[in-house]
Amino acid sequence: MANLTLVQAINLALIQEMEDDDRVILLGQDIGINGGVFRVTEGLFQRFGADRVVDTPLAESGIIGTSIGLAMAGLRPVPEIQFEGFLGPAYDQLCSHAARMRVRTRGAFTVPLTLRVPCGGGIHAPELHSDSPEAIYAHQPGLKVVMPASPYDAKGLLISAIRDPDPVIFFEPKRIYRAFREEVPEDEYTIPLGKARIVTEGEEITMISWGASVIECMNAIEASGRSIELVDLRTIYPIDTETIVNSVKKTGRAVIVHEAPKTGGLGAEIASRIMEHCFLYLEAPIQRVAGFDTIMPYYKLEHEYLPDATRIGKAIEEITAY
Repeated sequence: MANLTLVQAINLALIQEMEDDDRVILLGQDIGINGGVFRVTEGLFQRFGADRVVDTPLAESGIIGTSIGLAMAGLRPVPEIQFEGFLGPAYDQLCSHAARMRVRTRGAFTVPLTLRVPCGGGIHAPELHSDSPEAIYAHQPGLKVVMPASPYDAKGLLISAIRDPDPVIFFEPKRIYRAFREEVPEDEYTIPLGKARIVTEGEEITMISWGASVIECMNAIEASGRSIELVDLRTIYPIDTETIVNSVKKTGRAVIVHEAPKTGGLGAEIASRIMEHCFLYLEAPIQRVAGFDTIMPYYKLEHEYLPDATRIGKAIEEITAY
């Protein structure tokens, strides 16, 4: 076992997959000699060379378009978009082409690419560097969407994503890149896509979250002193409805926490599924703790926007008192 940060776990996953499969190729802005803006790919250029760790121009549509072609030709590209706010120019390639190619060609071509994207706030970044757009891409059939909350999960999920025969967006919560360490096996392992994790078991409330917000949920649960079951989605799409439903049927209460704006956020979809499957089990209205329906503010107000343990704690109090 190695005691790794999330950045180190992702780096190790990339090294091992590139060593095991010479079809795996990385491409993106500054990922080569500089090792990426967050140093996630540090050392890989020196280890695997310029043919497999490719520095690209600043052209997101070009990065994804090239990756689609490489994937259809039999490679396993792992492109990086430097920040989630830069995904806009790549949207057409992702949703009009990568997501649809299997259906469009009746299975003749698939697009096994894994798009790595740092996401979320909390690092005092400028505009277009702190968003959480996962719900946008979860709405697109043909794309899988993943967001780990720990180093252990990051390595296993990324390896599964790279080996998946279809396109996967792998969102990396930059706020926890180096926030803590965790024991991570040095050998390769996989975590199935589409399967949530029960972080803590409980009897009173089910709390559902993903990414960096999972850490805030853990802090809120500890401060509450209550028996709360925390479900980390891990895979945003497809959603592990079964794990959520089984937990809510047990507890009768649900709190959903996410960093993205509340309106149209993934929390609304989860709440709808809970109502469809657990209506007669609910003891209180479902609570959502989310970002506000506004552009992520600059760093001076950034932490007022992000759901924290205090806001989550208020939701716990309200749903318990109902």
